[in-house]
Amino acid sequence: MNIPYSRWYSVIEMRRSHRQFDPDRAIKPEISEALSAICREFTPFPHARACLVTESVQDVFKGFIGSYGKVKGASAFIAFIGSMDSPNVQEEVGYTGEGIILEATALGLSTCWVGGFFRPENVASLLKLGNNERVLAITPVGYAQRSDSFEEKLMTGFGRTHKRLPVSKLVSGFGTDKLPDWARKSVEAARLAPSAVNRQPWGFNIESDGITVFVRTGSPELNLSKRLDCGIVMLHIEVAALNFGYKGEWQFLQAPEVAKFTVRT
Repeated sequence: MNIPYSRWYSVIEMRRSHRQFDPDRAIKPEISEALSAICREFTPFPHARACLVTESVQDVFKGFIGSYGKVKGASAFIAFIGSMDSPNVQEEVGYTGEGIILEATALGLSTCWVGGFFRPENVASLLKLGNNERVLAITPVGYAQRSDSFEEKLMTGFGRTHKRLPVSKLVSGFGTDKLPDWARKSVEAARLAPSAVNRQPWGFNIESDGITVFVRTGSPELNLSKRLDCGIVMLHIEVAALNFGYKGEWQFLQAPEVAKFTVRT
């Protein structure tokens, strides 16, 4: 499917991570079907896919410490699945999953990337996984509580959700005052991408023909892949570029570089 870039770009800034959901507000059937459809249809890479699950939802989440920080009240979850046969599986899953999360946001739903605090064996028991497939991350899906609980506010503070590095700290190549407009908009959208505890492990080298994403040193490891986070940011870059009239292609690169988005002229 083609990326619905205008629709997704419009929700990048409003997307927030939520762990506390209203258990009394079910997802309407037509919304659930639309979400299932995007999981089936948005498959930009052959080694990454997503699946919506509506059963045994509360059995798959665990807390940061005990039940602290545990996802509660979600109506469903989406599993982000990758084939470990691909050397770029983390980036592919991050890119694919973020597209589905932006569509969920556009549908009025709340989500939260969960990479470490879920029970993979429980999730796997609810899915049909292929040979060498693994669930690399999941997201709860539902309607967030209208007012954040004390625990939710503490977890948000722990992740420093709204504290973002300025563009000048993330960009090399062009001076920030000389960035082409499409590149500036793309990096601004990338800056808003979610990452584990908001570690923002990416950097961007901007050239006349595109943007290269690389892994910055110094951000926490957390036993979670920084390259999955970089896959998320790749989706934001492409959505913004498309929204401002620039199409391109991604080429995966060797570490510490991740991938280059080369625009078509």
